[in-house]
Amino acid sequence: MNVTEDLSILSLIANASLLVKLVMALLGTVSFMSWYWIFRKWFQIRDAKKKTDLFERDFWSGGDLNALYQSAATSRHEAAGMERIFEAGYREFAKLRGKSLDHGAVMDGARRAMRATYQREVDDLEAHLAFLASVGSVSPYVGLFGTVWGIMNAFRGLSNVGSATLAHVAPGIAEALVATAIGLFAAIPAVVAYNRFAHDIDRIAIRFESFTEEFLNILQRQLR
Repeated sequence: MNVTEDLSILSLIANASLLVKLVMALLGTVSFMSWYWIFRKWFQIRDAKKKTDLFERDFWSGGDLNALYQSAATSRHEAAGMERIFEAGYREFAKLRGKSLDHGAVMDGARRAMRATYQREVDDLEAHLAFLASVGSVSPYVGLFGTVWGIMNAFRGLSNVGSATLAHVAPGIAEALVATAIGLFAAIPAVVAYNRFAHDIDRIAIRFESFTEEFLNILQRQLR
């Protein structure tokens, strides 16, 4: 077997020690899961932005709130984000106003309903972001552990060799460094995706909060 074959990626992985192989397998599995959630989150956030834009357009078009509420209640399973916040707040507002409570109690009830729905929607958007953050922060260290272990094995093997040369130690060090490379391959996309998604979710959450306050002002004017 020539040097090129000995130092090919597949050969290095196949000839690695059992512990280094386990580290590589773990990092490969984590990387696959990371990419799965990256794509899932990307589609989810894109869908949330689209539905938020559509609902804001309908809401601020000056249509009847009762008709908008009936539409949101009918399509509750398909609604998301801002539309659910609106539906929860208007439902509670209509229910409490029908009980002839004072204006403060009606507004507090609507505010609590919208706040609870807001929190559920944001929590849903943030789900599995912690996994991406963990992959981004831990994977390089897991890969480094495999690298250190592989290098230790490579140098231990030199004790059985009369005259140590680069040809003796290079394959062991190279296979160990593959673990670090796989760790970085898992970590870098996860970190980039986490930062991007966290930024997008913060912007969506701000839009939800702004809408909540504006809608509460509209409801308060209806009580006068």
